[in-house]
Amino acid sequence: MATTHVEIVAPERNLFSGEAEMVVCRAEGGDIAFLADHMPYLAALEAGEIRVDLEGGAQERFVVSGGFVQVHDNRVIMLVVEGGEETPVPTDVAATDST
Repeated sequence: MATTHVEIVAPERNLFSGEAEMVVCRAEGGDIAFLADHMPYLAALEAGEIRVDLEGGAQERFVVSGGFVQVHDNRVIMLVVEGGEETPVPTDVAATDST
């Protein structure tokens, strides 16, 4: 599957930088997923989880209390107010996650 470059940045540190097959987050209008070559998009993030689906089925998850997301030129950039990495999700569990 094609990938998109993802940057998730909090004031204290860079939470994630790399390629992903899909990114799912909660924006003001509800949950949204970004795949490779998504149309340009800009929105405020609501408190919740950001899920980054990596190649091979692995996932990384982050909890944020808000921020902004911009999608442009096959890049997803998230500036988050507060963030932290959740407990890693095993690949076999991630593969059965329906969200």
